[in-house]
Amino acid sequence: MNTAESNGFANGKSEIHDVMFDFCGVLLELNYRPCLQGHFPQNFVDTLCADESDIYGFFAAEARMDAGDDFADVIKDYRKQYGDDLAEAFTYYIEHYDDALPKMIDGMEKLLTDLRQAGYGVWGLTNWSGETFHFAFEKFPQLKPLLQGTVVSGVEKMHKPNSDIFNLALNRFGLDAVQTVFFDDTQANVDGAKAVGIQGIHFLDAPNARKELQRLGVKI
Repeated sequence: MNTAESNGFANGKSEIHDVMFDFCGVLLELNYRPCLQGHFPQNFVDTLCADESDIYGFFAAEARMDAGDDFADVIKDYRKQYGDDLAEAFTYYIEHYDDALPKMIDGMEKLLTDLRQAGYGVWGLTNWSGETFHFAFEKFPQLKPLLQGTVVSGVEKMHKPNSDIFNLALNRFGLDAVQTVFFDDTQANVDGAKAVGIQGIHFLDAPNARKELQRLGVKI
């Protein structure tokens, strides 16, 4: 049984009106390497980009900012724990965050364009620092007019997968949960969307997202 059928959305049981998208890993590619390469020791860059255990604490520090903590507070604590050299690297990363966003995910600009042209609501919901989110629309200006609104965790000081940020997005945009689809590349966030009644789908790539939407009856 496919995702749509298992949640009771197939065969016209619930008409989809709106689609929400996560940003990094769904709309935009996030890659530390092009930001840090050539500016810091190669072994550090290689380890950071391959590491899932977060031995340098980059992911944890960024997650604090995504949840609404100010950079000034985060870097103060980070410096105490990891020292000046790594604090310099993390500071550089935050100040040059746009370099860590090399491109839009292939096919996603076309998918959003097709959804808008077909009359569907298109929205953003992202775990992202309020201090660095501006880079997204500055580097990819074509993205802003395609989204009718975006909820940013660092601005709201609440974050996925918690239900409060999903409910905030629904209320702010005037959406009906059962008529809304949400794409995220992190399964916990997909589960968080489902917990409030949104049709959550794990994002793989643009062709798969298009296929999932069509399976739900979205006419694109």
